[in-house]
Amino acid sequence: MQILPVSDSQLKKEFLKVPHLIYAGDENWICPLEQDVEKTFNPQKNPFFKHGKCTRWILQDDQGKTIGRIAAFVNDKKAFQYDQPTGGMGFFECINDEKAAFTLFDAAKDWLISQGMKAMDGPINFGENDTFWGLLVEGFTPPSYGMNYNPSYYQAFFDNYGFTTEYQQITNHLAVRKPFPERFTKIANWVANKPGYTFESFSTKNPEKYVNDLMEIYNDGWKDFDNFVPIKKETLLASFKQMEAIMDEKLIWFAYINGEPASFVVIIPDANQLIKGFNGKLGLLEKIKFVYRRWKGVNRMRAIVMGTKTAYQKHGLESALFIKLKEYVLPMEQYDELELSWVGDFNDKMLSIHEATGATFGKRHLTLRKLF
Repeated sequence: MQILPVSDSQLKKEFLKVPHLIYAGDENWICPLEQDVEKTFNPQKNPFFKHGKCTRWILQDDQGKTIGRIAAFVNDKKAFQYDQPTGGMGFFECINDEKAAFTLFDAAKDWLISQGMKAMDGPINFGENDTFWGLLVEGFTPPSYGMNYNPSYYQAFFDNYGFTTEYQQITNHLAVRKPFPERFTKIANWVANKPGYTFESFSTKNPEKYVNDLMEIYNDGWKDFDNFVPIKKETLLASFKQMEAIMDEKLIWFAYINGEPASFVVIIPDANQLIKGFNGKLGLLEKIKFVYRRWKGVNRMRAIVMGTKTAYQKHGLESALFIKLKEYVLPMEQYDELELSWVGDFNDKMLSIHEATGATFGKRHLTLRKLF
């Protein structure tokens, strides 16, 4: 076997081809867009290169056939917040061969050691954790856009190599047409009608206002979690830019208390239902199909992120946001499911909100760590 750094256009193509080998015949797999994968490794399109670096490899067998791939990265803003400097690995794909998998893991480990790291987390992304993050271990059903999907045999590779679980990522599913529990509805309506409480959906006519509000809420609401790094405006702007093609303004809601940004939820139609069968390509024919499917509509949404300022986390704002969302969604008679993805097992408050809505378990991913 031979490990090769991805250093030219032909090796990039090989890197992108690996999943097609791994998932041949797997009806649940939906190929991510190649342009989304490549953005991760493009310094002009990925703002994380301003405070980090990454590299990637493919693995070929003795006959020169590509049988695996992996990437490794260092995010300088997070690497030194742990007990030991910690880098990341991701975009791992491999045939069912432990020796091949370990060869890929070794390549990532050796590079990270050369960068001064003493551990690696994976599988994660060189970017925000809403995409390409976590090892799927339960819920092998068609993934929503941005959610990692992998064969079940990957878990043994990680376990046998010495990775241990840092935290679990829980995804729950909410049946949109099913009424909320009575207590949840009662609290939501009470909150929605409180004096000084107002609710607004996102508007592309004034995107900067809502990006600023989201950043203010997120950085306050998440600041007490371990290893938190404040989100930057440029990162949010890039994320919203990427969502433009599928965004529905009425699925992104904000709550305000006396005019102060207090809570938000970002939900998008599931783009995987739009790109299924594209095989990662987005040429002219695929774009025509995409526009048609977008017009026709999809039946699943994905909640990417929620947040509430610390001072308002017991005010029931999240329940009111869900009510506002349902007031818009139900008359459309389009959506059947809302995927509430993903929440760390350390986030008891958010998991409690999921439970209160009546959501049921959907998937479990793991974020793992290997100490060198």
